[in-house]
Amino acid sequence: MNNPFARLAGRDLLTCSSRAVLGLSLALSCVAPAYAQTPGNDDTTAPQAKKAADAQTTASTPTEAQGASDIVVTGYRASLDKSAAIKRNSVLIVDSVSAEDIGKLPDVSIADSLARLPGVTAQRLEGRDQSLSIRGLGPEFGTTLLNGRQQVTVGDNRGVEYDQYPSEFFQNVNVYKTANASLIPAGISGTVDLRTLRPLDYDKRVISFQLRGQMNGNKKLNPDSKRFGYRTSATYIDQFAHDTLGVAIGVSATSAPIQYTRYNAWGFPNDANGDLILGGAKPYVQSNVLKRIGAVGTIEYKPNDSWHSTLDVLYTHFSEEQTLRGIEFPLYWGADTNVTVNSASNGFVDSATFSNVHGVQRNDYNQRKADTYALGWNNIFELTDHLKLNVDASWSHADRTDFLLETYTGTGYNRAGPGDTVTVTRNNDGTFDIVPTLNYDDTSIFKITDPQGWGYNGTQAVVQSGFLNRPKFKDDLKELRASLHGDIEGSVLSGWEVGANYSQRKKTSAYTSYFLCPQGGGTDCTVASGTPTSEPVPQGALIDGTTSLDYLGVPAMLTLNPLYLYNNAFNAVYDNRPVSLVRDNSVTEKVWTGYAMLDVDGVVGGKNLKGSIGVQVVHTNQSSDGSFSNLGAGGVVTVIPASDSDSYTNILPSATFALEVAPLTYVKIGASQTMVRARLDQERVNRELTINNANVGTGGGPEYSPFAFSGGNTQLRPYQSTNIDLSLEKYFAGGGYVALAGYFKHLTDYVDANASTTFDFTDYLYLLSPSQQAQVLASGGQIGLNSRPENDGRGYLQGFEFTLSLPFSQISRSIDGFGFFGSASYTDSSIKLGSNPDPITLPGLSDWVFNGSFYYEKHGFQARVNYRHRSSFLGEVAGLSAAPTYRSVRGEGVLDAQIGYEFDSGPLTGLSVMVQGKNLTDQPFVTYQNGDERQVIDYQRYGRQYYLTLSLKM
Repeated sequence: MNNPFARLAGRDLLTCSSRAVLGLSLALSCVAPAYAQTPGNDDTTAPQAKKAADAQTTASTPTEAQGASDIVVTGYRASLDKSAAIKRNSVLIVDSVSAEDIGKLPDVSIADSLARLPGVTAQRLEGRDQSLSIRGLGPEFGTTLLNGRQQVTVGDNRGVEYDQYPSEFFQNVNVYKTANASLIPAGISGTVDLRTLRPLDYDKRVISFQLRGQMNGNKKLNPDSKRFGYRTSATYIDQFAHDTLGVAIGVSATSAPIQYTRYNAWGFPNDANGDLILGGAKPYVQSNVLKRIGAVGTIEYKPNDSWHSTLDVLYTHFSEEQTLRGIEFPLYWGADTNVTVNSASNGFVDSATFSNVHGVQRNDYNQRKADTYALGWNNIFELTDHLKLNVDASWSHADRTDFLLETYTGTGYNRAGPGDTVTVTRNNDGTFDIVPTLNYDDTSIFKITDPQGWGYNGTQAVVQSGFLNRPKFKDDLKELRASLHGDIEGSVLSGWEVGANYSQRKKTSAYTSYFLCPQGGGTDCTVASGTPTSEPVPQGALIDGTTSLDYLGVPAMLTLNPLYLYNNAFNAVYDNRPVSLVRDNSVTEKVWTGYAMLDVDGVVGGKNLKGSIGVQVVHTNQSSDGSFSNLGAGGVVTVIPASDSDSYTNILPSATFALEVAPLTYVKIGASQTMVRARLDQERVNRELTINNANVGTGGGPEYSPFAFSGGNTQLRPYQSTNIDLSLEKYFAGGGYVALAGYFKHLTDYVDANASTTFDFTDYLYLLSPSQQAQVLASGGQIGLNSRPENDGRGYLQGFEFTLSLPFSQISRSIDGFGFFGSASYTDSSIKLGSNPDPITLPGLSDWVFNGSFYYEKHGFQARVNYRHRSSFLGEVAGLSAAPTYRSVRGEGVLDAQIGYEFDSGPLTGLSVMVQGKNLTDQPFVTYQNGDERQVIDYQRYGRQYYLTLSLKM
């Protein structure tokens, strides 16, 4: 259907669903004037509406309205009351986490706290809650703001890794489920806004310190690892110049170790009897140490009522070291292995013995270093009593470098040494016990080599006794925003706002990788040039102590220092395979956003109505620089610089209303069109050419062409969503509330990451011999496939969220101090890609999510037990060569608990002590394939984490 409003860049920008949003907005706004009461007749509601509106705009102070209860509370109950006040006073549907006190969010990390909110789930990575899904949509579908400003990330794409932000720096964190025109940018799933301290909100100097010790429940799994860690922070807040100048400074340092066991299966082929059998296994023990230092500073200046200026600065340095030791066992998929099935049941081999197994011992070391900078300066000018100008400038930048080192030992090159006899037995949890015959700790048997002969540089064999990946990422975002807000008197329309925002983001990805081979001769690590196929393990590489994989049945393995091997035992040769040479790229996005919004504040049928109606116009210019690869005769790779760009415009209407249908009872409705941009690696211009000579002359369709392209697509458009949200919220006079929310999202332009289009490869026929060219032309094989992401998906997402915050004093004063906070949510979706009639599984979506916290807090004592459960979902994990891939994740429940005491009198006034336990059920992280939970691919057990925290506030 043609759009009567606009048709820009050859695309309909305002769909029927968008017009429905506008229609609903206009209908509701037309009702209000008939019953309107002027703001002058209700002076108490107008400032509240103003404050709620300010909470949604860039760099505004978070809402600090009083809670429903008049009782002064502290600690966790104060956190719940603050969050309830933000939720109640906001016109948007929002859930929040507020700090119990300065520098004290109620959990170990920001992600931990957010994962307890309704409809929010966290995926554990390296034992930490790191990435968030909101309402069943993965991290890429949401946006994260810092004081209302967009943020870059140290991750591979857009999704923010929350452990880069020290939780001590934040006053509260808001998760907006709906959007208005001033929220830039709003995510499809939601918008997370991290809010730092504002020094002029305090009426006196505050100094606080926090020291936390940490212990992992697992013993040291690697002899050169750590079990104990710490976290320390300090905050200083003060006011000067008659309380017109405020300063807040925070510093934090962390060293957090974790030990965990990692079991990985290669997959499950069918054996000669048709039963599923273990193709191979890769068990590890892994020891990590995360180190982070951070600092935040805020200078707030308000010399008069006409000018309010705030400068925010944040810096974090993040470093993580990982030591991994394990053995890869090629079993049924081993090139020369023999198998004897001992037992099978229900189509699955339960026990088997494999002979002539040539295991690959791994002593690996990974290091990631990242620096994050954020700078923002906001100025609010009161031009007149009814006109305000807000100008905000910000810069966000992240640098990240990875050092991913693999080292291999075996009995001989390319399966030439003694083979092993290995018996595997399936366990009830889906893992397999692996019992070998050889002694994997014997340096007289095992040497530095390429045990399976996997090394190949694209044209010939290399002795790959190790491999090094060194990717670097740089993410830079500059943003400038200005808005003008005016009041309207004598009307249900209480105000207006117009604004413009410009942002420029550039993400640069640079990859280098190296083959590592034994020293002593040859060139380029190739076998043909005389590179030694093995070398003895140097004495200096041995580490005192033993590494055991006894959790599966391997008593001991070689314990080597991988950095010693890298510096003393290897030659490094640049990896120049075609796939490696076309990875470097940069993606740039220049976005101009203009918006206009009308605020509503009036009375409908004797009920208070607040809200807004608005629209955004977003113009985007996106471009990418990278390269194409051609594979010439003799395997010679030619890399051709490439660039591409595109521009487009989107119109995003929105409307949101909150009606107080009874005292402390609200109905909130939101209707909006929102969008999120595709993954940055999907927008890259890079393209790799592959030639499969086996397909020459076969014909039969493009999929059988000898030519194929794979790469990114700079022409990608953002995901689009039309959203309808409804929330019913009842707040209790003595504190707490109950809320029921429902939502529906109609998704279009969904990115199909594995789409393919036909491409005419006639210009590349010269890469074949004359006879091959003739065969290809005769069979039509010059028409091949170009595999790249496309916007060919569409569908819907719907669900509901139920939340209960209940202080038990509402039931009886005799149980005052006890309480409960919990939620349950359900999400259903149907997304179809291209012409495929079968819906896909959305990454990050769990059908059911439950969170519950029981707490007691009184007379300085605080105790809390938290449990969260999510059903199975599709999670993003690291696949081959650390490339992101998706796997089904088994449902999980995580139990945390804490107990503490705060001194409120005597010489220890201001001191608090807290003991916390995380993952007390030692819940494993389990992935599986093909929808069959028996086919376990990953099984990771992180152990329990224990914390002891001392806090002092002066």
